Amino acid sequence: MDRRDEIRTAAAARRDAVARFLGDIVAIPSLSGEEEAVVRRIAAEMEDLGFDEVRIDPLGNVLGRVGDGPRVLAIDAHIDTVDVGERDLWSFDPHAGTVTADRVLGRGAADQKAGMAAAVHAGRLIKELDLAGEWQVWVTGTVQEEDCDGLCWHYLLQEGILRPELVVSTEPTGLRIHRGHRGRMEIRVTAHGVSCHASAPERGDNAVVKLAPACAAVAALNDRLPSHPVLGKGSAAVTWFGSQSPSLCAVPDRAELHIDRRLTLGETRESAVREVEEALRAAGVEAEVWVLTYERPSWTGLVYPMEKYYPTWLLPEDHPALAAARDAAREALGREPEVGVWTFSTNGVAINGLHGVPCLGFGPGHEEQAHAPDEFVAIDELVAACAFYAALPGHLDRLP
Repeated sequence: MDRRDEIRTAAAARRDAVARFLGDIVAIPSLSGEEEAVVRRIAAEMEDLGFDEVRIDPLGNVLGRVGDGPRVLAIDAHIDTVDVGERDLWSFDPHAGTVTADRVLGRGAADQKAGMAAAVHAGRLIKELDLAGEWQVWVTGTVQEEDCDGLCWHYLLQEGILRPELVVSTEPTGLRIHRGHRGRMEIRVTAHGVSCHASAPERGDNAVVKLAPACAAVAALNDRLPSHPVLGKGSAAVTWFGSQSPSLCAVPDRAELHIDRRLTLGETRESAVREVEEALRAAGVEAEVWVLTYERPSWTGLVYPMEKYYPTWLLPEDHPALAAARDAAREALGREPEVGVWTFSTNGVAINGLHGVPCLGFGPGHEEQAHAPDEFVAIDELVAACAFYAALPGHLDRLP
């Protein structure tokens, strides 16, 4: 049996075990900042599977290592999820972790616990088949990604906890190789007024009236933003509008709106803020424009502030890591893999966007399942992803 068949056969033999493990962690709710129980379940699985090292860092990420070579590869999955939303839209219990003959069902099944389950069991394959070579392979279950993309990896890299040569994100790709995505920012616009009794609004300065034209200005800005042939168009959308007043019969003295800004290649934090400021000036709106900062405690209680600017990133088509990933995918899938990009955002914004560490994506599940009701992942994709992660270290000798 050649190595390709050996890896596929070994991954297939883990089909039931990896599906059961995924069902277990889907059954543990893990909203951002509330991941402790699922982190401890993942750590226990790593230990049971014979990982060489398992630890939990001060932010609450779970880190498991197989292999002891001098070079470092990381395979990452965030293990927090969004909430279930409107329960009536689900045809099954989103936290039951149901495993059928061909699927695992529930919130987080595709986004993104499937990648976690496949990577953990790939660690076992790497040990069984002696596939690590010159690499130490770290499987990372990271926290708070849904609240703040990349915070977990900004922490890992900034604090020197890990410094890999390559990170593989297991976000859902439908078993394609992804090499980047648009960045994003969270921009807040604040207008100030003077409150007065609403029976005589002329006595005050209504902050809502002052800020209202900004909504149309942002929509017009969106229409003229640039596009990129691979990543697509930048976008700007008002996603929230709120006000403050002494009462509902008083003129508001403060109004704010929130802009979800997606950044295509070439756009920066500075250029995006400047464009909003210019659009507001052209619309005659006097307001402050600022970028939000995330400062919510992790489940361990650690607060690690991060500005909500998540840079665009795109691994070059000729990068040797992509060539290695193609070879590993051929070995795991038995076919030529497709290469693309994500529509949504991932931890790659910190890994590659902020810190310049090469990053690519390969994951079970499909992007359209993310944050949707009746979320699921196919078990066949779990098995294939497991085989890919196990095969990859053997193809990384081409990395300089």
